Amino acid sequence: MTMTPSPQALQWVQELVRINTVSQHSNLPLIHHVRDHLQTIGVSSRLTYNADKTKANLFATLGEGKAAGIVLSGHTDTVPWDGQDWSVDPLGALVKDGRLYGRGSCDMKGFIGMALAHAQQFAHSSAPFAIHLALSYDEEVGCFGVKELIADMKDAGIQPLACIVGEPTEMVPAIAHKGVYRYRCCVRGKEAHSSLTPNSVNAIEEAARLVAHIRGMADDMRAHEPRYAGFDVPFSTASVGQFQGGIADNVVPRDAWFHYEFRDLPTADVVSMQKQVLDQSNIAAAAMKKVAPEAGFSFETICEIPSFLGSTSDAITRLAQQLSGESSTTLVAFGTEAGIFKNAGIPTVVCGPGSIQQAHQPDEYVSLQQLGRCEQFMQKLASTQALPG
Repeated sequence: MTMTPSPQALQWVQELVRINTVSQHSNLPLIHHVRDHLQTIGVSSRLTYNADKTKANLFATLGEGKAAGIVLSGHTDTVPWDGQDWSVDPLGALVKDGRLYGRGSCDMKGFIGMALAHAQQFAHSSAPFAIHLALSYDEEVGCFGVKELIADMKDAGIQPLACIVGEPTEMVPAIAHKGVYRYRCCVRGKEAHSSLTPNSVNAIEEAARLVAHIRGMADDMRAHEPRYAGFDVPFSTASVGQFQGGIADNVVPRDAWFHYEFRDLPTADVVSMQKQVLDQSNIAAAAMKKVAPEAGFSFETICEIPSFLGSTSDAITRLAQQLSGESSTTLVAFGTEAGIFKNAGIPTVVCGPGSIQQAHQPDEYVSLQQLGRCEQFMQKLASTQALPG
């Protein structure tokens, strides 16, 4: 039997998709829309802001006064669609051929909309625990907002039982994902006319040597790291995403920079990976400084998204299986906020509607069947009487 969402729940998802929350923009129109709706059902919201107050997280407790609750977590920001070939309006929330199209429909406003559609039910349910709604900013650019949200939650003395991160897993509970650690390396050399290379330090060449070292690390992990069955790529990876330097063909370049990342297995040591890069840069810098004392390397952390490792034995995993009707679990390749919640001492599982295959793509969509399954998940959660023992 094909499962479809109720008109009310579908409307919530459409409303959210129609609000432009690309990470470069403010998410306040969406946050204020949610806050105002929750106020109409007697629920107050905690808002935590970024430094310039252009973005906010929202945390609300549905079922105030009950014992510690379960967090339903979703990020409000989306990736842009510039340069992508869309056949529909990215903000149109068009429903066609059993799908809801739009940027964020899959990643991850489908889950957020389904949760909001059941806010009143959660607030007045017979469940012995509360439902906490946690909406964050800037997940897509580094999971920055959720760290502020969790810090505020702790300051308020809120200690949830567990967390469900509603990223698109096709409603199959996911118990692990890799981490994402991304860095910028800037190389300072010494310029000279290209006919006088011995008097210079070529920043591009020194950067290239370090890039080659990172590639060597990647090759080594591919060849020797113990495999983690279940991941599409069952070993840690390293890659360089951007590289720039130089001003002219006949000038030895003084400056160069590049971005690189590690995607580490939950069993890997990303601190050791980055230390290998720093150690290699220190070796290279010692030789560079003999020619130009000002030469060397500097590093900047762009984002740190820790890996996530839950368990099939966790009560929240078993609950997600009950609510979704899935007997199995899965692993996902993409990063989420789950590792941050888990590292804060909150048992966590990842489970939400849609497929990551549609996320970030032109004509992004979530199927109505997936939304229907998520709605049933929320309805069952509202009537749950206890976490599995």
